[in-house]
Amino acid sequence: MKLLRSVLYVDALVWAVTGILLALWPVTLLEKVFAQAPLGEYAWVRMAAILGIGMAMLMVLVAHRVETLWWFAWAFVLTEGALALLGALNALFGLPEGSDALLWWLFAGVSAVFALALLAGVAKAGIEKPSA
Repeated sequence: MKLLRSVLYVDALVWAVTGILLALWPVTLLEKVFAQAPLGEYAWVRMAAILGIGMAMLMVLVAHRVETLWWFAWAFVLTEGALALLGALNALFGLPEGSDALLWWLFAGVSAVFALALLAGVAKAGIEKPSA
């Protein structure tokens, strides 16, 4: 359970910090730091940032009760895996004119690492507590 708990806490920290930064400074981060094309409206980015903060809170909740809720981490494995795939596909095929791929490869890579780490934690937890 220790591995799964640790990964959940670190993943939650990354989601929370990223969410806060994107909610407060979306234009600066996306256009200036990561060289993305201007969107015109950033409400969607802020909405996704708020969802990321909510996801972080759920990760902390599961981490606090990992002995009984370890199986719920499958939701995070699937979410991180799908986001890794989406980030990679966007980097390969979906970039608008004038956007750099670095942000999307970074997003895909970090999400893939967390998906694999969560998967390892869930697998180890399943061996430790198979009856739950």
